[in-house]
Amino acid sequence: MGSIDTPSTENGSTATLGGAGDGHLLPASDSAGYAPENDVGRKRKASVLPLEVGTRVMCRWRDGKFHPVKVIERRKMHGTGPNEYEYYVHYTEFNRRLDEWVKLEQLDLDSVETVVDEKVEDKATSLKMTRHQKRKIDETHVEGHEELDAASLREHEEFTKVKNIATIELGRYEIETWYFSPFPPEYNDCLKLYFCEFCLTFMKRKEQLQRHMRKCDLKHPPGDEIYRSGTLSMFEIDGKKNKVYGQNLCYLAKLFLDHKTLYYDVDLFLFYVLCECDDRGCHMVGYFSKIQEQKAKVEKEKHSEESYNLACILTLPPYQRKGYGKFLIAFSYELSKKESKVGTPERPLSDLGLVSYRGYWTRVLLDILKKHKGNISIKELSDMTAIKAEDILTTLQGLELIQYRKGQHVICADPKVLDRHLKAAGRGGLEVDVSKLIWTPYKEQS
Repeated sequence: MGSIDTPSTENGSTATLGGAGDGHLLPASDSAGYAPENDVGRKRKASVLPLEVGTRVMCRWRDGKFHPVKVIERRKMHGTGPNEYEYYVHYTEFNRRLDEWVKLEQLDLDSVETVVDEKVEDKATSLKMTRHQKRKIDETHVEGHEELDAASLREHEEFTKVKNIATIELGRYEIETWYFSPFPPEYNDCLKLYFCEFCLTFMKRKEQLQRHMRKCDLKHPPGDEIYRSGTLSMFEIDGKKNKVYGQNLCYLAKLFLDHKTLYYDVDLFLFYVLCECDDRGCHMVGYFSKIQEQKAKVEKEKHSEESYNLACILTLPPYQRKGYGKFLIAFSYELSKKESKVGTPERPLSDLGLVSYRGYWTRVLLDILKKHKGNISIKELSDMTAIKAEDILTTLQGLELIQYRKGQHVICADPKVLDRHLKAAGRGGLEVDVSKLIWTPYKEQS
């Protein structure tokens, strides 16, 4: 959810590279018609090719500027010379979602750094760091993967280091993917996949999708419509009753979520799919999932004991920055209120998910504090909002609205401070009209 905080071009165009393909103008030739210094440069560049995995170099990004990258993988290009490779690079300033394959001419070979054994480099660096600095670095490395130990984290990063699918077509949108998703082996050679936007079946070729669409009779997700307000609908899909749809949704979502394990066993999950509706059907905007608590207890799953009201959440890239992510979060809490329970999202949250949740918690809590007369406790706030007490406490502490007096936490809410924090939290997004929600908790259905 949310936005990518990355540089962008003003007009969306990519700048043309210099004559040598390394981002610099070639020096003028001398009277003999050649430039000796270029020969030296070419020899030096030839000596570093092909670039080794782990090499650090500057790369021209889509904003036309050079940014530092690390070579993650390389592959030989067909029918070319021995040094002609494409390189899969990680932009070290940005999130992994921007990793991509680049051609040699996008790289500034003058900036190539000698490949260093990373274990040796890390050991040398760690000797110079204070314990606090090292802890901060470690936290950065595992952000979004707090549940993994060091060995599992390395295995995860190795297995998912290269995006296997570059783009997908979903309805009227062609979408660039962000991360690796473990599609079945027969899709390993596909750079683009075509999804039916209603049943989420995926195919290798456009013609297959066209044939499928002539036969597919679905015009909305295969579940119960539990909310309709204007052009927005929410469908509840039981993973046990619609297993293939649930698995396809997980494959699709994993292309845009780095931090989640893909669930092949979807029987325990309920999926809440948000759609924009028109005369052609209901088009998926995003979704969230949650464990079915009664089923989880039967299966003795730990999730049921943690008050999780959300497992995964995603707004598809074409629909971001429109308030849908905030709507999905609010919807999950409205379901918790219907269940007369408090809830919290399953950790870890993605970077964008965490930003959206902090914004939601801030707006909801401060709106109440502004209107409330007299004292109010964390427990009372939790009962009113269905937000878990721990999330309320950390949110208010982050805003410096909590003081510890005489052995208990006290909320200190100056109206001007509240207004400043509310302004910083941004817009509240689309509101859930609770009167349009027609839903019965699972245990009552049973």
